[in-house]
Amino acid sequence: MRQDIYQKVTDKIIADLEQGELSWLKPWNAGNLEGKITKPLRHNGVPYNGINILMLWGAAVEAGYLSPFWMTFKQAKELGAHVKKGERGNLVVYANTITKTEEQDDGSEEERKIPFMKGYSVFNVEQIEGLPEHYYSKPEPIIDPAARIEHAEAFFANTRADIRHGGNSAHYAGGSDHVQMPHFETFKSPESYYATLAHELTHWTKHKSRLDREFGRKKWGDEGYAREELVAELGAAFLCADLELTPEPGTDHAAYIQSWLKVLKEDKRAIFSAAAHAQRAADFLHGLQPLIERDSQEGVAA
Repeated sequence: MRQDIYQKVTDKIIADLEQGELSWLKPWNAGNLEGKITKPLRHNGVPYNGINILMLWGAAVEAGYLSPFWMTFKQAKELGAHVKKGERGNLVVYANTITKTEEQDDGSEEERKIPFMKGYSVFNVEQIEGLPEHYYSKPEPIIDPAARIEHAEAFFANTRADIRHGGNSAHYAGGSDHVQMPHFETFKSPESYYATLAHELTHWTKHKSRLDREFGRKKWGDEGYAREELVAELGAAFLCADLELTPEPGTDHAAYIQSWLKVLKEDKRAIFSAAAHAQRAADFLHGLQPLIERDSQEGVAA
């Protein structure tokens, strides 16, 4: 049983890393309580530790949970609540030692501590109905909602892209052709919000009705995916430079490094191609601006 848990935990962490889920690098705040990123919390507010932090952070990222609170089925029931039908729990582990008294060859007794580990399931409070209200309280803002950067706001608004806010994920949805962003107030800085938005709007330019950019992507994580992410990373950097913003590391930066290295090692022209595509994307977004803005940009370039 102990080895099964070790293997299950290890497989989960490996899977998260392979999926590019480095939850501790996210620039927005999931379940912020006091202006800082918080550890996952038990039903009584006591933080989880060690491996359980990574496991529950990963689970929260995957499911988009904003609340840091987790509890067992029994704990929810004791609070007069119930887990929603069809919800699945997430694994956490408990490690401790038991003391066993053994008789020695000479007849004396000796105590021996034996380590053990067991696993059990917990549910995020967003999977539970009927809990006391404080479990459902919304995160406190990290940054002032008014602390927006006007010229950046205007630039992204002028693209007229369908930008929706809510949830715990930043992504471009090709099927519905929209950019999904967490709320501005949950990012740790205005720059991290705009850098993330620039990244996702670079993806937005690949649509067939815009730049029709396609790298033969078949599935998540393949070479085509790595190439598109490299374009988005460079496009965001170019846009941040144009808008005089301080860029911050991409949310999945470290996770993509290996796939980017593979692409670049196999194709010495890949970085040139990615930079060219990124520049075209940035130029396309600039081309959506009013003529006054575009003229000022061209004046600077000249």
